[in-house]
Amino acid sequence: MTDTTEVRSLTKELLASHPPATTDRTDFLKARFDAGLAWVHYPVGLGGLGAPRSLQAVVDAELAAAGAPDNDPRRIGIGLGMAAPTILRFGTDEQKRRLLRPLWVGEEVWCQLFSEPGAGSDLAALGTRAVRDGDHWVVDGQKVWTSSAHVARWAILIARTDPTLPKHQGITYFLCDMTDPGVEVRPLRQITGEAEFNEVFLTGVRIPDSRRLGPVGEGWKVAQTTLMNERVSIGGSRIPREGGMIGPVAKTWRERPELRTHELHRRLLDLWVDAEVARLAGERLRQQLVAGQPGPEGSGMKLAFARLNQEISGLEVELRGDEGLLYDDWTMRRPELVDFTGRDAGYRYLRSKGNSIEGGTSEVLLNIVAERVLGLPSEPRSDKDIAWKDLSR
Repeated sequence: MTDTTEVRSLTKELLASHPPATTDRTDFLKARFDAGLAWVHYPVGLGGLGAPRSLQAVVDAELAAAGAPDNDPRRIGIGLGMAAPTILRFGTDEQKRRLLRPLWVGEEVWCQLFSEPGAGSDLAALGTRAVRDGDHWVVDGQKVWTSSAHVARWAILIARTDPTLPKHQGITYFLCDMTDPGVEVRPLRQITGEAEFNEVFLTGVRIPDSRRLGPVGEGWKVAQTTLMNERVSIGGSRIPREGGMIGPVAKTWRERPELRTHELHRRLLDLWVDAEVARLAGERLRQQLVAGQPGPEGSGMKLAFARLNQEISGLEVELRGDEGLLYDDWTMRRPELVDFTGRDAGYRYLRSKGNSIEGGTSEVLLNIVAERVLGLPSEPRSDKDIAWKDLSR
């Protein structure tokens, strides 16, 4: 069993053989992966040591103290938080060897081809088809709300492979090369004016069967691993106190006494406490991850994240008055990241509206919390046992 002493020793060896000050950033990250210090709980040979996940904090602290570069986890969050754990659990040995290293290093960005125009909240109703043709699958359909598709090399994709089965069955999970012929990415301009999201059109895209993840027809089961990790990734990000959207509001409150009112003070205090509770609950959620796979509690965190961001950004606009309605730039941007705290209050207010849609709508997540966390009776689902092709649309 690898322990703290051994992990520290391996980290020092890495720093000695690849001094951060004189080593190319990508070369350092590759060496870190090869040393098993990328994600220590992953298997040996896949960036890990097969060690307890808790030891990752030891590695990260040693490397940060030495000024070592990181792999920009915000830019490659979909790959790290969603694709990687799914590939690790369901991928073949060849898929893991080929994909995980460039994913972690950040050489290959990933996106997620799940949501569709006619199957957003009801993801299992998706209509993108994949038809077997020899050693390949031919995929046709449209995806939407796809973050990072304009910069992604790879995508995780679910498509319907048997329309005669009920909607949660007959779905298969694929790894799609975004550079393949037939993949078209179009910007989706949002309420903020920028186009961080995309529409993705798939027309006769040929995906080798070797890029299937998991058994044919069991894509919904594979997708659950992705979705649970996604909600933890969105709702359970590690942030310092006042590091989220509460930070700019609290700063304005301290620096602008002329804006204060008794009513706003009361609401700000309530939201500050809620933000701190959510932050500490996120820490608890990450501790759960040390012991195993993420549970449905991640859905609760994602719900809290969306509600808080919308309430905090709304209060910020009220606090600033007319100034809060100003907007810095309506020029359409194609950002790789969501900058929640680096832009104006108007941007934060508008962008937070998407928080209750992306990563699963709040309505769907409330059902998950009710049924899987609280154990309440399931919502009646009349279409559960009907073949997908016979569903009314």
